[in-house]
Amino acid sequence: MAAAVPQLSPPPANNNGVKVNSIRELAESPTLTSIPTAYTYSTNPKEILDSFPDDSIPVIDFSLLTSGTPDQRSKAIQDLAKACEEWGFFMVVNHGVPESLMKATIDKCKEFFDLTAEEKREFEGKNGLDPIRCGTSFNLSAENVHFWRDFLKVIVHPHFSFPHKPPASSEVAWEFCKQVRDVVKALLRGISVSLGLEEDCIEKAMNLESSFQLFVSNYYPPCPQPELALGMPPHSDLGLLTVLITNQIAGLQIQHQGRWVQVHSLPNSLLINTADHLEVTTSH
Repeated sequence: MAAAVPQLSPPPANNNGVKVNSIRELAESPTLTSIPTAYTYSTNPKEILDSFPDDSIPVIDFSLLTSGTPDQRSKAIQDLAKACEEWGFFMVVNHGVPESLMKATIDKCKEFFDLTAEEKREFEGKNGLDPIRCGTSFNLSAENVHFWRDFLKVIVHPHFSFPHKPPASSEVAWEFCKQVRDVVKALLRGISVSLGLEEDCIEKAMNLESSFQLFVSNYYPPCPQPELALGMPPHSDLGLLTVLITNQIAGLQIQHQGRWVQVHSLPNSLLINTADHLEVTTSH
């Protein structure tokens, strides 16, 4: 189900000695007129990320999957199966997660990145298994070239963690993650049925009640030379399903049939990417 990942040409070495703890701090520097060579790719990303119109990205009506008539549910399961098999990516509408909650979640994430560097340092974490971790780029310890991105990563299930700053962010995140988890369970039940399995087969096989749920927020500040930088490398996701919400600013692309599709999400939709563990679990 997951898309193949193309290989980038070997990037130039980080030879300018730049050490950046936050790409936001770098981007907001009044003296910044060009990006450091540590963030520059030798291959123009536009030559790799060739896109075409996105009007064929599958759309799944969640309400038909969960509360439609038998015929409507059967059709929704067929559409879900086709989306997983042919795209590995789809949009979900009428999912029941309130638009106000989605907006509040994005707003609280923005408020987190608006914290001072000193305030955010409390949540930097020491290793990848820390329940709360913020940082920059993709994998600083292994990269030759860095990515124009700051992030917050939080383990929210089976034990909920979240930064205590900004105020009320933990409460908003808890409710959002709970509702998203319910959506994911329903989608996995539909996928199970589409494969001719018992409805709860994937849920039981993966022991979802005790499995990890990871909350990730990405911040991409304005870049003075966007043609030379990438916010994230081409990649597939770990886990079962990745659920994305956006602030409606375009930038996300997915690979389909060897080409890249620009994603323009429908208002109040959830974007779903089938991830590596689902591919392995279902052998599709």
